[in-house]
Amino acid sequence: MKCKKGIILAGGTGSRLYPLTISVNKQLMPIYDKPAIYYPLSVLMLAGIDEILIISTPHDIQGMKSLLKDGNHFGLKITYKVQDKPRGLPEAFTLGEEFIDNEPVAMILGDNFFYGHGLSSTLLRAATDVTKANIFLYSVKDPSAYGVAKLNSQGDAMLDVIEKPKTYISPWAVTGLYFFPPDICEKAKNLEPSERGELEITDLIREYIKEDKVDINCFNRGYVWFDVGSPDALLQASNFVEVIQNRQDILISSPEEIAWRMGMIKKTEYIDLIKNMPTSTYRNSLQQTLEQ
Repeated sequence: MKCKKGIILAGGTGSRLYPLTISVNKQLMPIYDKPAIYYPLSVLMLAGIDEILIISTPHDIQGMKSLLKDGNHFGLKITYKVQDKPRGLPEAFTLGEEFIDNEPVAMILGDNFFYGHGLSSTLLRAATDVTKANIFLYSVKDPSAYGVAKLNSQGDAMLDVIEKPKTYISPWAVTGLYFFPPDICEKAKNLEPSERGELEITDLIREYIKEDKVDINCFNRGYVWFDVGSPDALLQASNFVEVIQNRQDILISSPEEIAWRMGMIKKTEYIDLIKNMPTSTYRNSLQQTLEQ
């Protein structure tokens, strides 16, 4: 079954970014010239997903709505759900059960940033026929800070996933991007909280490993992934976007441009979006895409 639905989990306390997050949700903070949530939103759009549920806190949901509205201007249908208290990533699937409606669904964390040549093709392939859990991995220098995948000797299958291992397992960190088949809600409802009192995404993935229903995508050299939940990562992602955009004269993760190039909106609608923006660097960049 093709995946046409996606969830952006944009809640959390943003404690690693304190005091920046006292009044502003981290997903609304800038990565160079765009709000951080534009980047995971763009990933879902590049996968051909046009129905999106955004889950956030009671305090922050209105800011999300003010920014993204109903998504129609991007050729999307965006709806919203409140998560009153963080209880772990798998809760997204119980909160979003009505939205998912027994169909495949993608989930991406609102503070994740992906970039690389061929990313759209990889995402479109992953979304084409979601009969297994599709997990995206990225090789990192210090895997102990993440959920880490244990792979077989050929490196093409996941044998286990360990949350923040104290001993070295592999360099492959589980990123915040997942595609799950239609049974995801039932599996999420049957999970038990961990010792820290939360539902764990690693436990959810293990359920699919037991059934031999996991596909992996390893982002190798040439791809960039940031979890922008810390000041250093937020700055590094901003610097990366600034360098690529200004040196190569391209836009990274612009929902307006992606909507136009993916055929989600017409060229005339794209032009109108640009015309209705205030004068800004971002508007100028969008205008240049037309001239190119």
